[in-house]
Amino acid sequence: MGVSRDGAAAQRPTRERGGWLAKIAPGVRNLVARRETPENLWVKCPDTGEMIYRPDLEAALWVTPAGRHMRIGPDLRFAYTFDGGVHDEIAAPATPDDPLHFTAGKPYRDSLAASRKTTGEREGASIAAGEIKGAQAVVLVQDFAFMGGTLGAAVGEAFIAAAAEAVKRDTPMVAFTASGGARMQEGTLALMQMARATLSIQDLKRARLPYVVVLTDPTTGGVTASYGMLGDIHLAEPGALIAFTGARVNPIKEALPPGYQRAEYYVERGMVDRVVTRKELPDVLGSVLNTLMMGRSRLPAA
Repeated sequence: MGVSRDGAAAQRPTRERGGWLAKIAPGVRNLVARRETPENLWVKCPDTGEMIYRPDLEAALWVTPAGRHMRIGPDLRFAYTFDGGVHDEIAAPATPDDPLHFTAGKPYRDSLAASRKTTGEREGASIAAGEIKGAQAVVLVQDFAFMGGTLGAAVGEAFIAAAAEAVKRDTPMVAFTASGGARMQEGTLALMQMARATLSIQDLKRARLPYVVVLTDPTTGGVTASYGMLGDIHLAEPGALIAFTGARVNPIKEALPPGYQRAEYYVERGMVDRVVTRKELPDVLGSVLNTLMMGRSRLPAA
């Protein structure tokens, strides 16, 4: 089967792979079959266009030679963050899949199914507990690959569950944010999660437990407007986009400063405490958590 210049399929005689040799020695077909090269063996750097050998990129924790911190999911984030990658995963409460029966272009349920198939996760946030350089912590990770990391009821419930687990275990909470904002398919229900997550942070404060945020690329919309900017300490990965709306939304029509809405820009203005490379994050987090928990006195029982 060939392809003509205009893209239409052109009929050609088909021959069995292996030719005359396969007829006289049937097993030879498997011996001489061409080994296929995996399609994802090379990854293109978004900044330079350079093709990077995937095993090299994995060894570099998915940081390109140009310094771009590629987006990663919960499994890798937990493996890179916890001591020896050892952790206990914590199930988030189940929520209705499509409370508003929403359809825009395609049904919301179809979008959920596609993301679940692609990521292997049920929703856009995962929770785990373990040690970070000896400091016990509960960690929540948002996955941008799941519907753009959007904040819906399920992600809100996961955040609340993570905070409650931290209070139960008497440990700090760390949130790795990555979000395109509130999930439009859930309307007001999604916006309500901003307030609910904020209230759960108050539970951490009442228990005198640290809440640390690691802003990853991108953190935008309702997440930035709520729990993304309510940490005791704000760390960020290099070059992470942090914003409420994108740079294209520029109502004052003025030229934007260099590096606008990037992590380094916010360090200079005091909104982010420090930009930390992925390789350094466990050491920095461990130091922060151990320091914040040092000499902490327990509140009297209610």
